[in-house]
Amino acid sequence: MANVSLDGLTKDYPNGFRAVDGLSIDIDDGELLVLVGPSGCGKSTALRMVAGLEEITSGTLTIGGEPMNDVQPRDRNIAMVFQNYALYPHLDVARNIGFPLSLAGLSKSEIDAKVSEAARILELEPLLGNKPAQLSGGQRQRVAMGRAIVRDPAVFLMDEPLSNLDAKLRVQMRAEITRLQHRLEATTLYVTHDQVEAMTMGDRVAVLKDGVLQQIDEPSALYRSPDNVFVAGFIGAPAMNLRQARLVAHNGSWTLELGSNRMPLADTVVADRPTLAGYDGRDVVVGIRPETMEDASVVGDDDLPRLTVEVDLTEALGPDLLIHFPLDAPVIDSGDPDALKDLDDTTLMVARVDPHSRVRPGDRLELVLDTERLHFFDPKTLLAIRS
Repeated sequence: MANVSLDGLTKDYPNGFRAVDGLSIDIDDGELLVLVGPSGCGKSTALRMVAGLEEITSGTLTIGGEPMNDVQPRDRNIAMVFQNYALYPHLDVARNIGFPLSLAGLSKSEIDAKVSEAARILELEPLLGNKPAQLSGGQRQRVAMGRAIVRDPAVFLMDEPLSNLDAKLRVQMRAEITRLQHRLEATTLYVTHDQVEAMTMGDRVAVLKDGVLQQIDEPSALYRSPDNVFVAGFIGAPAMNLRQARLVAHNGSWTLELGSNRMPLADTVVADRPTLAGYDGRDVVVGIRPETMEDASVVGDDDLPRLTVEVDLTEALGPDLLIHFPLDAPVIDSGDPDALKDLDDTTLMVARVDPHSRVRPGDRLELVLDTERLHFFDPKTLLAIRS
């Protein structure tokens, strides 16, 4: 395997559209790095530049320390797995897996040995004589993986390989791919629009928006410490609630004014973020994860601040109950319509609470809020206020 380095990779199209803008990422040997972002953010274009299927406008790509900008795709020692499997319908599983080895001129005995080993790893041995039409979606995806494995490439590239599978099979296959990647210690660049997929699979996750890298870090760090409003709203399911609020200091204590609600902040909130003191009497963007709120009747904690809301909708998920409710705190005017493109003044807040809550639509509800787990952002720059 080999490390991969993207240094200022940029892709401009003849019509002037810039799909990828100065993308710089180093992927370690054996690492599974996920590129994630909404449709049109440039993640697949970046992958195709690494594969050699898109010409690099500017910047440098290296694999194993060797420059690759001018190297033909077939000579880059990469294997790509597509979302549509790209299997040959007239060939059985064994010949589909072994096809790239036939093109490379390997002997029949060498091909058979490599195909058998890939089939054993992927539990495809009973299916080697079947045609693609006789396989399920998950089996076809494993065949596509097998075809990549037999090439023994330096780098695996995966372009939304699970998007055509049903929900249950996606969960199963992402576990299988992760387990296989760790077993092979394969350097892998994986593209998806599904942030849950990204968070559960990636050693690190790179978040893209409009062709620009927003943040790259371990999944847990992206969740705990998003760099900006976009990452905060994109990472996490259900998404973080983002609202305009105001900070007010009085006699050494701090209050968060969130619409008509006035909530005291824990002493550590500003102490841990001294920069927040400069926002006294000013607007901020506050980020509230659904799981930082709880039904007060279930918790019974009188020390935590409370929000009084009217329930609009509930969703029972088994281990959790999602509560949707309006709040009169305005959605921020970010100055960037794409940053909060899915939000407007009618967007409901979401709380993830204990399933033992007996709340129903139309009920008045008190929610306790853990203010130590709030996120704060500057309303102009949309960057996190951390220090």
